[in-house]
Amino acid sequence: MANGQPLRNPEQPERIRHLKDGASRAGAVFQAPRDHGRGPIAAVHSPEYLTFLENIHARWKRIEGASDEVIPNIHPDSRGANYPKSAVGQAGYHQADTACPIAEGTWEAAYWSAQTALEGADLLLGGERAAYSLCRPPGHHAFADLAGGFCFLNNSAIAADYLRQQGLKPAILDVDVHHGNGTQGIFYKRNDVLTISLHADPDRFYPFFWGSAQERGEGLGEGYNLNLPLPRGTGDDDYLAVLKTALARVRNFGADVVVIALGLDSHENDPLQGLSITTPGFARLGAAISTLGVPTLLVQEGGYLSDDLGNNIENFLTGFEGG
Repeated sequence: MANGQPLRNPEQPERIRHLKDGASRAGAVFQAPRDHGRGPIAAVHSPEYLTFLENIHARWKRIEGASDEVIPNIHPDSRGANYPKSAVGQAGYHQADTACPIAEGTWEAAYWSAQTALEGADLLLGGERAAYSLCRPPGHHAFADLAGGFCFLNNSAIAADYLRQQGLKPAILDVDVHHGNGTQGIFYKRNDVLTISLHADPDRFYPFFWGSAQERGEGLGEGYNLNLPLPRGTGDDDYLAVLKTALARVRNFGADVVVIALGLDSHENDPLQGLSITTPGFARLGAAISTLGVPTLLVQEGGYLSDDLGNNIENFLTGFEGG
């Protein structure tokens, strides 16, 4: 649902083919992820939420006249309120919006998307300098116990926390067109993972309620969250100028590994139309990020169907490798 109308979900399976083809042209070699179990996922997401994700579709389908997908129609005014037993009530509690419908295969898809990010993290731990995790569904709008914006499990956060548990000091740099509100929420009161997001200004763009520059973290986390909202339509040169601020913050944090929440939906022809990065601009973005000089995990976030999607990932990876 968007603007009061039911629409075709832009998070289509066809995205994977375009992204894989483009990454392969850049020299990527793909392998299937292993199952790392629920431990790394449960380190980021609450057991209550994981129980909900795994079981809600079957419970929902027991409701007479229920739709094929779980879509909430009511939300609490405070998430500290009553936790209902009803499937309808729990859907409202754990799903932030109508852009995260839960279908029969959603739990399995989200689980293996998280495992894909963890496999990339393992490659870094094994000595690779970089890895690209082709995750679907994406993850950066998922909080510890809240789905939203096509996201159910926060792949970037899961991978970063997994790397932290192995003794590394990770930073997450989110370059998706939307603010990484779920990632911010997970680490907002922590100082062991730096979170940075460049995104279209949320005053008039999803996720609306998060992503302003004054959101800097709380408690131990104060000063460990950096938001860099950009005017709608920002192009290559202005974007790359702001990116320098983000890269400097990563260096000053002393990160020895970085997780890039790699959204390609900041492209000028992306259906969601927030920013105006060109296809050659993604090569410049990749080259700039490579100057951090630390092991880098690239976790696929957004980037929706257009004729440019495969070329965008090809250019980013080529620029990153060349840099």
